[in-house]
Amino acid sequence: MDRIDSHQHFWKVDRGDYGWLTPEQGVLYKDYQPEDILPLLKASNIDKTIVVQAAETTAETEYLLALADENEFIVGVVGWVDMEDDVCLEDFAKHSKFKGIRPMIQDIPDTNWMLKDELGPTLRKIEELGLCFDALVKPPHLSALQKFVLRYPTLKIVIDHGAKPNIANGEFNHWANDIKKLSKSKNVYCKISGLLTEAKQGASQKDLKVYVDHLLECFGAERLMWGSDWPVLKLANEYENWMQMSEEMLSDLSEHDKAYIFGGTASIFYNL
Repeated sequence: MDRIDSHQHFWKVDRGDYGWLTPEQGVLYKDYQPEDILPLLKASNIDKTIVVQAAETTAETEYLLALADENEFIVGVVGWVDMEDDVCLEDFAKHSKFKGIRPMIQDIPDTNWMLKDELGPTLRKIEELGLCFDALVKPPHLSALQKFVLRYPTLKIVIDHGAKPNIANGEFNHWANDIKKLSKSKNVYCKISGLLTEAKQGASQKDLKVYVDHLLECFGAERLMWGSDWPVLKLANEYENWMQMSEEMLSDLSEHDKAYIFGGTASIFYNL
């Protein structure tokens, strides 16, 4: 079974559509291209990746699909469309590597935005086309996400970065209860990714393990997928170190379960 990184990014600063990408972002304020990640994938025995949008433009989705055409290891693209006035979704869906969409919900002030009636036609079209929905949310969005999941019971949904729990401040209980409720819906999956950047600088696997263990208890290996969130990961640590920490946190699992988390689940969820 292929080992898959279910969540990574590419960007070019001079494209101009990354509004959040400023010099204040430090190590992130530079171009990150396929040739930059290839040595990291090789060192961590990763065969394939899913590339996820980082800009609220359809032009960036077109750019990522072009990279996917040029690079065999990129097996899926999760893009962006204007969910209130979509004119691109069906065209994108014609591309074999287009796997779904991700609105940047974490940056939308209205925590109930995902429940707007105006989004219904696009969401139903996503269901009809067999595409997926990446939910980029934080703990304050989880109550709305519970309603969203029930409203669209056949939509394939994956929660990015474990919903970004506030690990740095040790907040656990509310997040854990909401995650448990969400996991009861079998169309909901979750990514073990992005956790290091939610923890204090220099965090160890000990700081993260209680969160990872809870995700595992709730979703099971067959609805969990590993992701690097590279290069955002570089704000906290390096690719190889995150892989090593992840493998150690999951070392007690069976080979069957590890195979799902490190590739099988992503392959099934994204129809690879």
